[in-house]
Amino acid sequence: MHLAIAGNIGSGKTTLTGKLAKHFGWETHYEDVDDNPYLNDFYNDMQRWSFNLQIYFLNSRFSQILDIQKSGLTVIQDRTIYEDAYIFAPNLHDMGLMSKRDFDNYFRLFSLMSSLVSPPDLLIYLRASVGTLVNQIEKRGRDYEKTIRIDYLKRLNERYEAWISGYTNGKLLIVDVDDRDFANKPEDLSHIVGQVNASLHGLF
Repeated sequence: MHLAIAGNIGSGKTTLTGKLAKHFGWETHYEDVDDNPYLNDFYNDMQRWSFNLQIYFLNSRFSQILDIQKSGLTVIQDRTIYEDAYIFAPNLHDMGLMSKRDFDNYFRLFSLMSSLVSPPDLLIYLRASVGTLVNQIEKRGRDYEKTIRIDYLKRLNERYEAWISGYTNGKLLIVDVDDRDFANKPEDLSHIVGQVNASLHGLF
């Protein structure tokens, strides 16, 4: 079984991935952040490095999905292949930070790759206000994230909401991060665990 957690920068994807994997005994596939050779350059010069970064993420996530489907295990994945294609890449294009030629080339490659893999059995979307995102980004203190602008996070949030509102690829569970501190409150994590169980086993 393949589960995936989607959400904006700072919404808590990595934290929830780890906690759910520990609770249920699932395998994890995390987003390749620490070893990503483009992230620092991208945040310093988005226009120059946007296409390179998106191709790197696309390849990384496609490889993850192939590994998940071959493994025969229950795996929870930190971020999906769809977020790059429907949120990050088009946002960069609309902001003038990725050319139409590069975006069209990227999206054709995504369309081919996505046609060769199955969507997750359950998508968990972490919905968070910009204020919550900013607070959580500041807490983790990654150097390359210090230059992220609030208007950039706001644009991404709008695209996430539009994507989720039309999501039809499989089961969907929405978690409101503003109301659920699953990182620090066991009762909030337990509530989400219950929702995941219900979603997977068809109790609602």
